[in-house]
Amino acid sequence: MEITFLGTSSGVPTRSRNVSSLAVRLPQKGEVWLFDCGEGTQHQLLRSELKISQITRIFITHLHGDHIFGLIGLLASCGLAGNAQDVEIYGPAPLKDYIRACTKYSYTNLAFKITVHHVSPGIVYEDEEFLVSCDALKHRVPAFGYRIVEKDRAGKFNVDKAIAMGIPPGPIYANLKRGELVTLSDGRKIYGKELCGKPEIGRKIVYCTDTIYCDSAVELAKDADVLIHEATFAHQEADLAFQRLHSTSTMAAQTALAAQVKLLIMTHFSPRYAPGNPLEIKDLLSEARSIFPNTKLAYDFFTYEVPRNRDSKEENRKPEVVSKKK
Repeated sequence: MEITFLGTSSGVPTRSRNVSSLAVRLPQKGEVWLFDCGEGTQHQLLRSELKISQITRIFITHLHGDHIFGLIGLLASCGLAGNAQDVEIYGPAPLKDYIRACTKYSYTNLAFKITVHHVSPGIVYEDEEFLVSCDALKHRVPAFGYRIVEKDRAGKFNVDKAIAMGIPPGPIYANLKRGELVTLSDGRKIYGKELCGKPEIGRKIVYCTDTIYCDSAVELAKDADVLIHEATFAHQEADLAFQRLHSTSTMAAQTALAAQVKLLIMTHFSPRYAPGNPLEIKDLLSEARSIFPNTKLAYDFFTYEVPRNRDSKEENRKPEVVSKKK
């Protein structure tokens, strides 16, 4: 799982930072998942090492322009470039109406199928390898944070041990590699996990923007390997943060601390913290690290590969629980 920041400014682009967009590359699937798509995202993709043709899913946090103005342009360019791969899009209502209106009044005919899913707190996507859930954040318009969970995988399969146990090679090995319970032709029941090494613990990435500090963000980020959280304002401008329902650097750090994440990466910085101003982005980093030391600052095209977890102490791990508001 590899994270690439395509835009790290809030509200408007600057000379060095575009508006919000984040890509998660999944090499094992040959796919790229996009989170938000601010104006100019397609230009940022062209300047990166990511392949637009691999984008299969786009997750939108909310419908403010700095998070969606690049969406139709990107989709249209994909069609003109002959990228016929279908795309699934997720986000709050009325995202479907927005896309329909943009394509209608710009006379855009997409050469591939898009499917729009309006999200609500809970699971929004799941396959054999990944689970994506969301929860409502606290902003001026309906906004959602997303949690991407890579499911645990069984450890390396011990072929020699299987042969020594008299288990003949064949399709049954695939079931054993997944750690499943298998009944052999002679009636023996074999637990696949007994033939596998230490399990490979799935990684977790959480993306929270735009929001002020809220309990749902903490719950969503619980035990994450990486929390990507907005930090629009410096701590001394907390009044502005409360007025506009955005986070300060210290709010992002408090969320990371409360959720016990491994790493916090801050993004979505106000242009007011440009170099040479009384407060700079490096000051926001110092503020956050005073609360949560393992904090990094995102910048455009910053790429971070989430390291694999190799902890076999499953008895100490709680099962994955997806928050669902009623």
